[in-house]
Amino acid sequence: MIRSVVRGTGAALPRRIMKNADFEGMVETSDEWIAQRTGIRQRHIAGDDETTASLGEAAARAALANAGLTPDDIDLIVLATSTPNNTFPATAVEIQHRLGMHHGFAFDMQAVCSGFVYAVTTADLYIRGGLARRVLVIGSETFSRILDWSDRSTCVLFGDGAGALVLEAAEGAGTIADRGVLAASLRSDGAHKDKLFVDGGPSTTGTVGHLRMEGREVFKHAVGMITDVIEATFSQAGITAADLDWFVPHQANKRIIDASARKLGIEEQKVVVTVDLHGNTSAASVPLALAVAVADGRIKKGDLVLLEAMGGGFTWGAVLVRW
Repeated sequence: MIRSVVRGTGAALPRRIMKNADFEGMVETSDEWIAQRTGIRQRHIAGDDETTASLGEAAARAALANAGLTPDDIDLIVLATSTPNNTFPATAVEIQHRLGMHHGFAFDMQAVCSGFVYAVTTADLYIRGGLARRVLVIGSETFSRILDWSDRSTCVLFGDGAGALVLEAAEGAGTIADRGVLAASLRSDGAHKDKLFVDGGPSTTGTVGHLRMEGREVFKHAVGMITDVIEATFSQAGITAADLDWFVPHQANKRIIDASARKLGIEEQKVVVTVDLHGNTSAASVPLALAVAVADGRIKKGDLVLLEAMGGGFTWGAVLVRW
């Protein structure tokens, strides 16, 4: 059978680093308060010349270089983002143009923080369906553009950045030993919309709006929803947590990451954590964490890797990949 195998990974971060202490003169908070409750120490904030498209392009070029490929080798670009450069066209086509691609096709995927997991799953379907041989999957966000910088409950949590990977069609035997995407489970429930949303949009207010969140409600639902899709993915693949080499969760809050891993029985040393360095970068958080763990040699060829995310909507999902 056809499998979608990871050929390369890449990342891009804005130049400016904003540390927790930098918020102390803006809102009533402290480095200790932020770190204790979230695990975040710093985040990157996009400058005026840095956008979702430019960061996405940089991450894409890094992933292509890591894979030993060029834009000419790519058939499809799927960009996960909630902060596009424009309402339309899709920021994916802007990245396509920036890369010098005049073939294939590109589109955006909007599932907030779950966007990259949704995008990988979608790219896998295009590959297995024979509509693309190589797909560039990108998560790129500039959440700093939609933050209310006077709201201490949200402005300290988010950062900007981009991560990418290249998926390529390859023959597999149809077993858990195959390299590539092995199983996935996606969910959403719009009943939770008001717990995490942006209070603007073209069809409602005609404005961009700001991010609003009921933090305690999100935390309350997060661990249960995350374990639900992960257990469904384990069941599909016929594995248990003990079989995993690495768990790469959405980097939103260290407490949620730790609680989820404990509930699933995933050993702490198998969990990739970058929330302290990047904050919550929404759809970029999983590919950024992947790129870090691949670059430092933790994730290696043949490793069994679980990706997971949850975002506004609510949306949530998990993908199992043999590296």
